[in-house]
Amino acid sequence: MPRLLPDLTPWRASRDFRLLWSSGVVTMFGGFLTFVAVPVQMKELTGSTLAVGAIGLVELVPLIAFGLYGGALADAFDRRKVIVWTEAGQGLLVALLLVNTLLPHPMVWPLYVIAALSSAQSGLQRPAQDAIVPRIVAHDQLTAAAALTGIRWQIGGVAGPSLAGVLIAYAGLEWAYVIDIVTFVVSVPLVLAMGASPAAHDAEKPSLAALAEGARYAWSRKELLGTFAVDLAATVLAFPIALFPFLADELHAPWALGLMYASFPAGALLVSLTSGWASRVHHHGRAMVAAAMVFGLAVTAAGLARHVWLVLPLLMLAGGIDIVSGIFRTAMWNQTIPDEFRGRLAGIGVLSFTVGPQAGQIRAGGVGALIGVRAAIWTGGLSCVAAVGLLAVSLPKLWSYDARTNEHAVRARAEQATGTAAEPA
Repeated sequence: MPRLLPDLTPWRASRDFRLLWSSGVVTMFGGFLTFVAVPVQMKELTGSTLAVGAIGLVELVPLIAFGLYGGALADAFDRRKVIVWTEAGQGLLVALLLVNTLLPHPMVWPLYVIAALSSAQSGLQRPAQDAIVPRIVAHDQLTAAAALTGIRWQIGGVAGPSLAGVLIAYAGLEWAYVIDIVTFVVSVPLVLAMGASPAAHDAEKPSLAALAEGARYAWSRKELLGTFAVDLAATVLAFPIALFPFLADELHAPWALGLMYASFPAGALLVSLTSGWASRVHHHGRAMVAAAMVFGLAVTAAGLARHVWLVLPLLMLAGGIDIVSGIFRTAMWNQTIPDEFRGRLAGIGVLSFTVGPQAGQIRAGGVGALIGVRAAIWTGGLSCVAAVGLLAVSLPKLWSYDARTNEHAVRARAEQATGTAAEPA
């Protein structure tokens, strides 16, 4: 049993990782309160499903654009400062949401503007958060750090929405924003307490040329391209969340809709809490491929199942196995990408995290309209299995990746050991 429990070595060994992790837990919890509150408020103000859906549209473009720029920013400036300023900026935006809510007649347009600005802030922050981890965690502990980071997200994903529903129903919408503001009062000092993380002397300033250089490096690393491609295959082809309301109706179980939404993060949390084995896996590419194929098979079975009590555990399995893929994808990035490129590659990763699920929602809805809800789910799962299999065959460097012998991992390990990977400015 102890071998299954999460490997807490990074948390014990690195004070900065403890601070970053703790700040993330607090922020993620509060962020999910606002994540639920904004669409609920839009629904109350407009009564329009189109208006609620437009929130996702105004968030997508800033997240992509500023995610790419944030990657260049993380390579050119102190990564801790980038996290601090964007964290404080997010807190200010939530305060503006509270002010609008307390008006005698709350307005609709600030919800869209603040959603877009918040998305831009997230895009700027995420690459710095990802890129700082290899500086504060030992190279051989990065897989464990990736699993612990997943737990941070999942705690917020389960606890935040659960409390938000009760809070909004019984205390009022504004209290979700109040509590979120309080979380920033806690999280910002935690990040401020971390050590500085300056850029190297010769770091390139943020520019289109710097972004292009990062893209060229990514293209030269076929195993890294493989991680992006596998993730996109899973999220674009087999991400069925948009169909959950219709699936619940077809299964004559509308009461289970909330459980369907909770199944993915619940499964992910269960796996993360038993992720001690992950640090003993070295063939990360094979683990990613296997996890993505099992994810596709689980979604296929969920689409074919005829009873909700079969669908729910299958969806939990899909959510759990998806985090396995995420753990090894993150570990591969952190173990092999040179420090001067980590921010820009993390910025490119933002595209995978955002465009894939959004495109998957569109695919699911469109195919569901053509061939039916359940058929759209199981055909998407099978398509994911086929696509990932083709990627494994066509990208042999992904399949053969071994963290112990890969030339990039060996170089990064040596650089960290000699202290050359993060030479201060």
